[in-house]
Amino acid sequence: MSETRRPRPHGPMGHGMRGGEKAKDFSGSMKKIFHYMGKYKVRIVLVMIAAMAGTIFNIVGPKILGKATTELFNGLVAKISGTGGINFEKIAQILAFAMCLYLCSAAFTFIQGFIMSGVSNDVTYSLRKDISQKINRLPLKYFESRTTGEILSRVTNDVDTLQSSLNQSITQLITSTTTLIGVLVMMLSINVWMTLAALVILPVSMMVIGFVMKHSQKFFQGQQKYLGEVNGQIEEIYGGHDVVRAFNKEKDVVEEFEKVNRKLYNTAWKSQFFSGIMMPIMQFIGNLGYVMVAILGGFMVIKNAIEVGDIQSFFQYIRNFTQPIQQIAQVTNMLQSTAAASERIFEFLEEEEEDQMVEHPVDNTQLKGNVEFDHVKFGYDPNQVIIHDFSAHIKDGQKIAIVGPTGAGKTTMVKLLMRFYDVNDGSISIDGHNVRDFNRSSLREMFGMVLQDTWLFSGTIMENIRYGRLDATDEEVIAAAKAAHVHKFIMQQPGGYQMVLNEETNNISQGQKQLLTIARAILADNKILILDEATSSVDTRTETQIQKAMDNLMKGRTSFIIAHRLSTIRDADLILVMKDGDIIEQGNHEELMKAGGFYAGLYNSQFEKAEAI
Repeated sequence: MSETRRPRPHGPMGHGMRGGEKAKDFSGSMKKIFHYMGKYKVRIVLVMIAAMAGTIFNIVGPKILGKATTELFNGLVAKISGTGGINFEKIAQILAFAMCLYLCSAAFTFIQGFIMSGVSNDVTYSLRKDISQKINRLPLKYFESRTTGEILSRVTNDVDTLQSSLNQSITQLITSTTTLIGVLVMMLSINVWMTLAALVILPVSMMVIGFVMKHSQKFFQGQQKYLGEVNGQIEEIYGGHDVVRAFNKEKDVVEEFEKVNRKLYNTAWKSQFFSGIMMPIMQFIGNLGYVMVAILGGFMVIKNAIEVGDIQSFFQYIRNFTQPIQQIAQVTNMLQSTAAASERIFEFLEEEEEDQMVEHPVDNTQLKGNVEFDHVKFGYDPNQVIIHDFSAHIKDGQKIAIVGPTGAGKTTMVKLLMRFYDVNDGSISIDGHNVRDFNRSSLREMFGMVLQDTWLFSGTIMENIRYGRLDATDEEVIAAAKAAHVHKFIMQQPGGYQMVLNEETNNISQGQKQLLTIARAILADNKILILDEATSSVDTRTETQIQKAMDNLMKGRTSFIIAHRLSTIRDADLILVMKDGDIIEQGNHEELMKAGGFYAGLYNSQFEKAEAI
């Protein structure tokens, strides 16, 4: 489901697998992925058997075809010499047998491909399922310490990389290894000296490959680095294009882009040059091997040491011998990507989780909503305490406002209340029960939230409101919309409650989106409400409308309101004034204004700004 709120930026190179990325622990990562695949070991064994069988049938083919060539050659010689003729029936039998071998090879190749595709899809399905479940068990601090793109890449790019590389690398490794061994055996069975002549090219090929890779690696790495910078600059420039134009920075932006683009150009053409010369060089070296084998084979035919058809078979085997070597080299690089992707995935799956369940959990069905903070002490970093000694007692049904300057700890108190974080010292209780004595899901069922950033997914208005309580009837959804003062607006839309919201929905204002989230919270009917800066991004008129909706929402519920606009919380039963992690004042609006302290100063400064405007 996609959100209608503004998407968070993440560069095209900000997540996913980069070309040439290597795992920190290759063997450990591969062990984990193969252990994870253990449940599919029967199918993997079948894949191995089918891959080897298909390869073996394919390998035998050239030698059989060589027999047909020999038979044809001997028949022609006999016909020319007048001692006989060509035995077409025998040649047809040989070719029919070769055709059967190739058909068997194709059948086994199809079987192994079909089974391996199923295995790789099942593995990635299971991984995505495990990752999805893992996300719900991770603490909030994990998500706050990483970008959205980085987390998304584990579910998308990394799993996709793993799927494609698994599907290709395992079967390719089996077939290439089998081909290499099988072809070598067949070459030796034809002639040992010709085999040794063919093998002379191997060390030369390896030296050339090593030399090219050594010099090209740095250019490939540079290409990926500068490609990431170019992509990042493009996203930044277009994401803030209005700001760039407003400050007349088009020329500076283009110049900066040209610098990085020039670096990308220089590394890209060098990397592509090295990549492009690899194949011609290998072909040249391979052709030298053909020449050596042709000379030696011709000499042996003259000496009647081998048959003509064997030379033809041998040439096919030489071609088949160099190909799996290149394939194994490619698979090695592919396995590096596999290991790097699996390392990132299992790193995520092994992250420390929140304890979701307790031994004897408190039942939340009979609770009312009395909340007590008892000498709470907390710091995201234990060495940097931001809430030093927070105590407050809130009665069921009270409206509590939490105010204070930015960084005072207002939102942190809400996070502690919902157990997104645990206190370092002291306790938080609901109706006398410590929040640690609840199952986390049960505890959070008691809370409804309306945040500054509205979250609406791609779906109908009815579905978005019903998200608060999935078993609600249409009538209950409509009643919640009326209580949120948004029913009239919905009925004016094309399709009414069946209107689909998505990224292209541009006829719904921020305030109307906020009213829809309030309707969702009303429908959820939670015992405790948290309203975090719910009106800070709307105009005064819309704020008044939202305030009426929130008043309906808060009736009979314990409510915590975090607000910067102090005019919206004058009717709160209790106002907690926070500064530097401590409550420095508390009371209702009239009491705090009479005291003339920090709250009065904040309120008067906002009133003076409003008068000036």
